[in-house]
Amino acid sequence: MKDKTRIITLGRDTEAFQGAVNPPVYHASTILFPTYKALRSANPFQTDKPYYGRRGTQTTWAFTKAVAELEGGAHAWAFPSGLAAVNCALSSFLNQGDHVLITDSTYYPTRVIADQILKPKGVESSYYDPDIGAGIAALIKPNTKVIYLESPGSLTFEIQDIPAIAAEAHKAGATVILDNTWASPLYLKPFELGVDVSVQAATKYIVGHSDAMLGVVTTTEEKWVTLRNGAGFTGQCAGPDDIYLGLRGLRTLDARLRQHQTGAIALAEWLEGRPEIDKVLHPALPSHPRHDILKRDFLGASGLFGVVFKKVTEPAIEAMLDSLEHFGMGYSWGGFESLALPAWPSKIRTATKWTLPEPILRIHVGLEDIDDLIADLEQGFEKFNAAL
Repeated sequence: MKDKTRIITLGRDTEAFQGAVNPPVYHASTILFPTYKALRSANPFQTDKPYYGRRGTQTTWAFTKAVAELEGGAHAWAFPSGLAAVNCALSSFLNQGDHVLITDSTYYPTRVIADQILKPKGVESSYYDPDIGAGIAALIKPNTKVIYLESPGSLTFEIQDIPAIAAEAHKAGATVILDNTWASPLYLKPFELGVDVSVQAATKYIVGHSDAMLGVVTTTEEKWVTLRNGAGFTGQCAGPDDIYLGLRGLRTLDARLRQHQTGAIALAEWLEGRPEIDKVLHPALPSHPRHDILKRDFLGASGLFGVVFKKVTEPAIEAMLDSLEHFGMGYSWGGFESLALPAWPSKIRTATKWTLPEPILRIHVGLEDIDDLIADLEQGFEKFNAAL
């Protein structure tokens, strides 16, 4: 069965819910047991009968089972945000005295977790060049327990050689964690590439409507109990209404991603022809230095990418962004609306140097008509050039 069909059917049991197309939203804390024997024999982590609201309900399991199957993993856990999912994925597999390798292109809050949350607890963090591939073997220490990837990288969109890194990690007994938010379960199957744990900010493409906070972590069978205990015993749980919105988003994910992809590639190609632009950082473009890896490992490309100017000043960027009608400014992406945000990669890199002009522009292409988006950027460039 193809993914575009599976996203419609996974997590649904109309017979169990008296014919309802969508699973009901269960609001629950206390779960009552009919007998002493039923109470004593209940499994806190069962996924067919509720035990306590924090452990999940039928609403929760409809979502997590659907995501796990789409990604190709064994099990998944829902979190109240993408950052909560990142935090739990790292903390579940790291202990005092351990070492973690993290891509230098990672989502900035992931770096904050490593440097300000894990470091004081005795976990050492190092950052590596996202283009390192199998060369990561030289950075692995005897106490390296986790290698954390993000492909493409946040802001700068490097594509990593996931199979090569995973192979070296597994030789050393390290767990491979990947942030798979950009590609979603439809455009990258992480477990086929050697990933052990996949993290997603479901707030982005899975929810898809900019109206819910949600995270999800999927694991292999081998890694499940560690993640499950890390999440369950720290009280991590997503609310049923947000999970319902995640389920709703899954149903249209294929249709939305195809439009995001088509619009983003068209806009990226147009931007490559602009005299103001030095580089367009979209992995789906042949000009991207790791385009070959995208074609090898990914099944598609999403709507988020970066733009580097030949010459830029902050007043010019300000004039451009303030003039845009169809591109909003906000710290998220993956919804139906287009966004544009300035970024300074050099301020957060430690293992590599960013030497290109800043700020760069991170663009998310929503579901608007591409001609309207291009016209909006055209007038924005006029304001940019006037203020340069």
